[in-house]
Amino acid sequence: MSAVKISDRLTVASQPDRETLAGVARQGFAAVINNRPDGEDTSQLDNASERALLGQAGLAYGFIPVTGTTITAADIQAFQQATSGAKGPVYAHCRSGTRSLTLHVLGEVLDGRMKPGEVAAFGRSHGFDLSGAVDWLARQAARVPQVTGFHEPRTGSIQYVVSDPGTRRCAIIDPVYDFDEKSGATATHEADQILAHVAREGLTVEWILDTHPHADHFSAASYLKEKTGAPMGIGRHVTAVQRLWQTIYNWPELRTDGSQWDRLFDDGDGFRIGDLEGRVMFSPGHTLASVTYVVGDAAFVHDTVFMPDSGTARADFPGGSASALWRSIQAILALPDQTRLYTGHDYEPGGRAPKWESTVAEQKRANSHLAGMTEESFVALRQARDHTLPMPKLILHALQVNIRGGRLPDPEANGRRYLKFPLDGLGAAVW
Repeated sequence: MSAVKISDRLTVASQPDRETLAGVARQGFAAVINNRPDGEDTSQLDNASERALLGQAGLAYGFIPVTGTTITAADIQAFQQATSGAKGPVYAHCRSGTRSLTLHVLGEVLDGRMKPGEVAAFGRSHGFDLSGAVDWLARQAARVPQVTGFHEPRTGSIQYVVSDPGTRRCAIIDPVYDFDEKSGATATHEADQILAHVAREGLTVEWILDTHPHADHFSAASYLKEKTGAPMGIGRHVTAVQRLWQTIYNWPELRTDGSQWDRLFDDGDGFRIGDLEGRVMFSPGHTLASVTYVVGDAAFVHDTVFMPDSGTARADFPGGSASALWRSIQAILALPDQTRLYTGHDYEPGGRAPKWESTVAEQKRANSHLAGMTEESFVALRQARDHTLPMPKLILHALQVNIRGGRLPDPEANGRRYLKFPLDGLGAAVW
């Protein structure tokens, strides 16, 4: 076992045993970050055991599992937050310490405190080969479009800004409008964070896109249109969702022609973000109206597949279909293996840090709902799992907003807005 002090704030180490971890607190460390996925070898402590041991010792613990070839911006961001938020020195480990140091130096470069050309020498000075970090930076610099994800922890939603570095034009995908169901309070914290990013990066918003009418959060599309003047878009089959929920809500005055949006996309339609060409794939199954947006080597797959350790999306909402979801996923997995896939949600299984980027190759290799599955076995797995899931707590609140493009209900005579939803409107739901 070896540990290398990188700074007063950070020490990186190879895989510690129980005795070593038990002694970390006595050495003055305040937090431990585990960067090693479970199951890499039989001798390592797993995440649950390490978390329990460190909890007994009173240390903070972060689980940010990565492999050398699958590090993403989300992992780097999580590592930075875990180290900066610790109440003292941090002890980060993986098999050898290389992945932990890689996450650290990538964060230093992205934040401007280190130059890319300094990375290799910095690694050598501490006894590490950081050629993987150098390669990561080169790949990242060449990627088009540029994608920034924003994780919203209340609902596990991921929002995206997708930009063309040449023209500084961008699209916002699946933005969240804050809503607290306990108090009825609304706010625009998430959307304003996106607007601040757009301003900071000198971007012009060209599109505001939703992949589908969301069941677990309000869409901020309408609010962002007011702020930016950019057009709103969604898949054309939103009209079928409108008709379905018009009946559920007993809402005869609802317009069900999709006119709440500026553009209704058909399967195969194209659009532009600056000089970048985007196209639309109709991806039903999770909902009747779900679409995937493909821009360059990036695909925004909403609630079809999650990260490989989380499987796939449910298909039991009104209008959902596990068979349709399987076919939609197969179309996505037919994209080139290195296509970046950006999911719509992450629920942090095992307590790991949030992640949202994978590749087609990773999904085919490692997603337990997909690898080695047939349509028949997938449908059986998906239906059995869906029968155990309660409905999202905001489904009845959110749909009446989102089938109007994220517009809140109109104020009534007293100036207040009111939501309306049916009792026993969704049949025999799991409590």
